[in-house]
Amino acid sequence: MSPLRSDSHRSTQPLITSWEPATATAAVLVLPGGRARSLEPASRANLSFQRMVPLARDISRAGPTAWLLRYRYRGWNEPDRDPVHDARWALARLRERHPEARIALVGHSMGGRTALRIADDPAVTAVCALAPWIEPGDPVDHLGGRAVLLAHGDVDRWTDPRASYRYAERAKQVTASTCRFVVHDSGHAMLRRHADWSGLVRRFVRGAFDPTAVDPLIADAMAATSPHGLSVTLPRGTR
Repeated sequence: MSPLRSDSHRSTQPLITSWEPATATAAVLVLPGGRARSLEPASRANLSFQRMVPLARDISRAGPTAWLLRYRYRGWNEPDRDPVHDARWALARLRERHPEARIALVGHSMGGRTALRIADDPAVTAVCALAPWIEPGDPVDHLGGRAVLLAHGDVDRWTDPRASYRYAERAKQVTASTCRFVVHDSGHAMLRRHADWSGLVRRFVRGAFDPTAVDPLIADAMAATSPHGLSVTLPRGTR
């Protein structure tokens, strides 16, 4: 695990924590949640960051390089969209470090919105948004050719599962490789049924980089027509 700082001279800088196998042909950028508006500096002590540490570590154990981004600020801060700029900075550094690697994005809450927004990067092949914060005008046209998975707890009180469903409907029209899972009895923090959330991410990432390892549960959801593949119940015991 190692830090990689930006070369910016600003007092507040993005920070990458990385888990790097000896050899890797694939990489995952993990993006934590945040707030709608806040110029408070983000910290690795924030719960939104801490909840993604075991997920990033789990991803790296499956083979890919995993980079977890700490933003400069805790907020999205429209119209500046600070985490989008930070995530694009991290993507550029990831391409420099691993120029041949295929890249997947995994984000939670505000990080899910950020991941979906930066999926237009040509190196990105797959994006996974967990309990994503979605607004009606968020674009989908750039998702063509990517595999897209969304997942939402049905008792989420922070971000709206109906908004992620509507987003998935629009995304499905752009890329057929779109699916969405409902995690019953789980809320926004992904604490309940955490192992199932992690198992879904691990399965998605593995299949995104290895066509022979595509998970049948995810493949069936992506093959299903709308709306059937957009409200798939995530089975308990998904590991």
